[in-house]
Amino acid sequence: MALSTGTDEIVSGAEGPDEKSEEAPSSKNLAGRSPTQIALERLRKDKVALVCSAILLVLVLLAVFAPLICDWLNIYVDYSNPDAPRPSEVLGPDNYPIIGPPDHGFIWSHPLGIEPRTGYDNLAYILYGLRTSLMVAVLATAFSTVVGVTLGLIAGYARGWVDSALSFFIDFFLSFPFILGALALAPIITQRFGGSSDSLARAQLLSIVGVLVFFGWMGLARLIRGQVLSLREREFVQAAQVIGVPTRQVLFKELLPNLVAPIVVAVSLSLPGYVAAEAGLSYLGIGLTESPSLGRMVNNATNYFENYPLYLWSPVIVIMIMVIALNLVGDSIRDAFDPKTRR
Repeated sequence: MALSTGTDEIVSGAEGPDEKSEEAPSSKNLAGRSPTQIALERLRKDKVALVCSAILLVLVLLAVFAPLICDWLNIYVDYSNPDAPRPSEVLGPDNYPIIGPPDHGFIWSHPLGIEPRTGYDNLAYILYGLRTSLMVAVLATAFSTVVGVTLGLIAGYARGWVDSALSFFIDFFLSFPFILGALALAPIITQRFGGSSDSLARAQLLSIVGVLVFFGWMGLARLIRGQVLSLREREFVQAAQVIGVPTRQVLFKELLPNLVAPIVVAVSLSLPGYVAAEAGLSYLGIGLTESPSLGRMVNNATNYFENYPLYLWSPVIVIMIMVIALNLVGDSIRDAFDPKTRR
């Protein structure tokens, strides 16, 4: 009996560590991950998202460091620098470049050629135009997101006449034509701030951001309102109401954290829309006419397309690459945050 008892103790003592060693890995494997961590992991495995993100990073760096790049390459977007070549030095009697394309070969000093009539460097203009387009798109996205999320939260959480009034307000702005508002605002801004080129450029930049925000927040507001309508009946919201949590804390501390995924998706998809809208307005001549802009460059290049196609295709290709990359990244983010998607 004593021998069997000791054997049992030895066997039981030998089995103890094995059981613990088998339980330790299983506990690690069962460690949970948040939805955000799962979405980020799916994004890291998405090759399309990684390639497009790298392209966008390069474009952002080119836009941010545009002045340094232009100084390093000795290219100029205007004549503010005394070292910039004057039109008489680079343009012929017909206002076409006497060096580089379209009538001469490629030169490293002006990789994308020279703009007819003005003599500006096309690469420098594209870099500064890219900077302007990204700045307008980021500002418009940020302000429209704040307005849309705030009004959507209030409209979805409130009941009665407040919800009805805000819903009517949102639908009214959705029915107002975007181009008509921009056409009405452009001549007013030009007439009011037309005395100085610098003041007109600042006014046009602020006005185009204001127009894009004015007509761009409604879609996000309706999306957030629909999400809040379902979340406000959940147990954690009702518990916060029962214990007397203020409405502001319920909106921004209870509901808003649960809306991160749709907000991120909406922001990623609105950026390319604002880039294209800014380029389109500048192309129509009702956007930025005093600042370097890709749309303005396309507008100026349409008259020279037959003889100088590089002048037109260079900004068009940059806009196309930027918008496609932004759209593909937005689609990848939407798929990553959507639990029903399996890619």
